[in-house]
Amino acid sequence: MIILVNSGFKCQVYFRYIRKKLNLTKFWDLHNGDWHWLKEKAVPIASINRTLWRLSVPSFSFHFMLGLSAIIATLGLLANSVAIIIGAMIIAPLMGPIVGMAYSTAMGNRRLLRRSSLTLLKGIMLTIVASWLTASIIGLKTVDSEILSRTNPTLIDFGIAMAAGAAGAFANTRRSISSAIPGVAIAVALVPPLSVVGIGLALRQQEIAFGALLLFLTNLICIIFFGGLVFLFQSYGNLERAKRGLALSTAVMFLLGVPLTLSMRELIIKKNVHHQISTLIVEETEIFTDADIKLMSIIPKKDYLQVGIEVTAPVDSISQREIDRLRNFLAQRIGKPINLEVEIIPVKILNSTSQK
Repeated sequence: MIILVNSGFKCQVYFRYIRKKLNLTKFWDLHNGDWHWLKEKAVPIASINRTLWRLSVPSFSFHFMLGLSAIIATLGLLANSVAIIIGAMIIAPLMGPIVGMAYSTAMGNRRLLRRSSLTLLKGIMLTIVASWLTASIIGLKTVDSEILSRTNPTLIDFGIAMAAGAAGAFANTRRSISSAIPGVAIAVALVPPLSVVGIGLALRQQEIAFGALLLFLTNLICIIFFGGLVFLFQSYGNLERAKRGLALSTAVMFLLGVPLTLSMRELIIKKNVHHQISTLIVEETEIFTDADIKLMSIIPKKDYLQVGIEVTAPVDSISQREIDRLRNFLAQRIGKPINLEVEIIPVKILNSTSQK
């Protein structure tokens, strides 16, 4: 008797669930509308093939716009202007042949790969030469933050290039989001690193040129590899054709990963030490009580830390003995030898009040 009651209760619960689900299905069928025309469809292979072939041809417009972009980017870097640099990224057509390389890798299209590679090589040389000539003509010898920020790539830049490469490839497979391609060009920043290479050559500073070239190569390889994966995921090409190109890209990424990892480690050390030293100076010392700390730089060396502090303070308010004492204190607390250099900008305040 108890078994029959339990079975009947379970059947009632089951039938209520079925009836509720059927009611929801009817409601959805009545009110959902006919939205099939809104479903996204991938761009046909023939269409995307024509588009990327067109973007990979070294036409006059490609060279003209890329040369102007290099000049604008160089001037923006020398002027330390973010807005000008962003403008140069938007008009630069360099993303086209790189996406063409990613697509040809996925499709196994050797003709397109050769064409896009040759166009990219010409674009790289044009950008570096235009930037070198521009920087040489301008004659500025100062290196500001916008230039320096592109000379020390880390794994963070690797992650940005990875996401931007995937986004660039996907945007080319969907007409509805093709307007996102300029945003991808801004995110991955292809022209500014090449412009910094030209500036480094003009200034005869090999470290600047090499660091910026490493950043560009990181962006390039990540776009090709992850863009190719997105194309494969969208059923453009097949893995059998793409495995050789993907294997080569993977090997290059591992090689680039070594200096990027070292740079990332150095960046983390600098950030942590910077925070630690700032906290110690503010909370546990009184040397800079009457001073205003403008800038603090930390450069990790092999056996010590090079710490530079720029402060504004009244004349003769900080003595050499106090700086020596501060260096010993910081070295003891951090546990590593420190070379401390404090640049004091004298401040002289003049007040004039009205006579009452």
